[in-house]
Amino acid sequence: MSKIAVVTGAGSGIGRAAALALLGAGWHVALAGRRADALEATIAQAGEAGTRCLAVPTDVGNAASVSALFAAVKERWGRCDLLFNNAGRGSPAVDFDEISHEDWFGVVAANLHGAFLCAQEAYRMMKHQEPRGGRIINNGSISAHAPRPGSAPYTATKHAISGLTKSLSLDGRKWDIACGQLDVGNAATEMTDRMAKGVPQANGTMMVEPRMDVRHVGEAVLHMASLPLDANIQFMTVMATKMPFVGRG
Repeated sequence: MSKIAVVTGAGSGIGRAAALALLGAGWHVALAGRRADALEATIAQAGEAGTRCLAVPTDVGNAASVSALFAAVKERWGRCDLLFNNAGRGSPAVDFDEISHEDWFGVVAANLHGAFLCAQEAYRMMKHQEPRGGRIINNGSISAHAPRPGSAPYTATKHAISGLTKSLSLDGRKWDIACGQLDVGNAATEMTDRMAKGVPQANGTMMVEPRMDVRHVGEAVLHMASLPLDANIQFMTVMATKMPFVGRG
């Protein structure tokens, strides 16, 4: 039976890499993201596998938009076996007292509220479909373990994602719904281009940070997704080997 995945933030970066990895392994993938043209670009990169895609422009922070996404998936394929809860954003790196309420609520809406809405819709489908069950993979971050300077909105939401992951793991047991989290450090995407020029460190200095090919993140998602539902990777960290994460700074 064909496996059905939903990938949010699929128009670029980690979401695109995950979608391409899943398609390469034979999955059918619903691509969700704000921009239809970016989703179509992902489909174009998939080549012949793009025929197994469904592009659904989606605002993950909007409940009606998320409901429409999963309704489209159900209408096309009748089930959902995997949600990669990937969509998210950051905010300008400013001192804590300079964080605007607009930026705070924008990050919370995308990173936390959006993840909740998508997980709830996926959970509901997985609970009631036949055969029941499925897997939810939340995109966490190394920020869920150690923050960067000036990153309170992003860091707070990624800590919250870890709590969401654990709660979903617990509540989903009786319905054969597994949930794990992938924490990523310095994947080479547009979001991390600034690292090639130097980013602030905890000691006040600026430093160029190593990055890794985003393809490795997609492969990690595929590995987690390929496990049977009686096995789960609860937390996985994939990071650039030489990035300044482990150690004192």
